[in-house]
Amino acid sequence: MALDVKFSVPVKMTMMSKSMHSPNNPSRTQHGVSLLFALIALISLAFAALGLVRMVDTGSLVIGNIGFKQDATAGSDLVANEALTWLAGKNTGNTLDKDDAANGYFASSLDVLDPTANGSFGNARALVDWNSDDCAYAVEGTYANCITPSAATTYGTNTGRWVITRLCKTAGSPDAGNGCSVPLNKVAVETGGGEIKYGGGVRFTPASGGPFYRIIVRNVGARGTVSFTETIAYF
Repeated sequence: MALDVKFSVPVKMTMMSKSMHSPNNPSRTQHGVSLLFALIALISLAFAALGLVRMVDTGSLVIGNIGFKQDATAGSDLVANEALTWLAGKNTGNTLDKDDAANGYFASSLDVLDPTANGSFGNARALVDWNSDDCAYAVEGTYANCITPSAATTYGTNTGRWVITRLCKTAGSPDAGNGCSVPLNKVAVETGGGEIKYGGGVRFTPASGGPFYRIIVRNVGARGTVSFTETIAYF
């Protein structure tokens, strides 16, 4: 009797699957691009924020400078009032017919006066020793004179000094021969029909009172802000 023997050989089945972490996986590629765009957006926002901060700082600086300038100009008005008070006190007899250089007063117009040191008078110009350092702010040899202003006047954070010039050709009597600038009166005559005509071709005649005075004030305010003002007055 024949035996029918069958042998069974186990077979191991292996399933091959594509890894989800394969370098060729499109999903991973998309994640990398998103990170790149996020970084670009973050850098853009950082630059925008920096530009905004700089713009605000610049605006604040400009506004602050304008405020300091206005404060210095207001301080100049106070110093000019002191100069007017000084002039009124000296306006007796012939006191103002001569220079008082120690107090910043000059009885002539000083046509070459360059109070800001930015004029175009060449080497003949006269500078003002605003800082009491013999006009060290200008190059030696670029000016002829360095005149002395008044003593310093302080109001809070402002310090001002003045120079006064009488608008006459020379010191001395302010008579007609000195060519002083003086206030004028209009002279007119009325003819028939109410028409106004100027008599004898003369439109203006000197008014009563003295000559004009030019008051130049330099005021230094907060943070070194400098303001120059000029006032014309007569008595």
